Amino acid sequence: MAALLSIVVPVYNEHSTIAAVLDRLLAIPLPLDREIIVVNDGSKDGTREVLDARPHDPRVSITHVPINCGKGHAVRVGLKQSSGSITAIQDADLELDPEQLAELVAPIMAGTADVVYGSRFLSTSSPVPLATRGGNALLTWITNVLYRSALTDMETCYKVFRVDIPRSLQLSAKRFDIDPQLTSRTTLSVHVTV
Repeated sequence: MAALLSIVVPVYNEHSTIAAVLDRLLAIPLPLDREIIVVNDGSKDGTREVLDARPHDPRVSITHVPINCGKGHAVRVGLKQSSGSITAIQDADLELDPEQLAELVAPIMAGTADVVYGSRFLSTSSPVPLATRGGNALLTWITNVLYRSALTDMETCYKVFRVDIPRSLQLSAKRFDIDPQLTSRTTLSVHVTV
């Protein structure tokens, strides 16, 4: 069976960026096939209309959740729908370049990592606001102390897993607490890359 990357895209009120995110995810070169699972989490800004107006592509599935239940809920919905051997989480705001996914899936495909986190802070070109950078630095430091890890960006949108990892974690987070829950429940070694 050929390897397949399931890219889960939780979306809430991202009408101005969601089309560009999907276009990039469909166009980027990847070393494996992809499926894109968009979970529209009760958006009220026209995101649904943008998604529904897109031409059909068999690589893209769209689920509309009628009311906003939070990013964590949307990620969990997407994980349940995924059928790939590797799963990645992609935010819909274009803060990070989807082209990084090829580099992030490589260690998992090579069998040298089970989980790979991206980082906005290993590259000086990442435009991250100072308040975000400071808050994330504190959360990442606490995470590293508690879990003896060496992360540089615990709140990064890019978390890539062998598919069995997130499915085994019994996730319950409904909002942005999905990021620390994924991290704290991931007991396998984490390979950090840009």
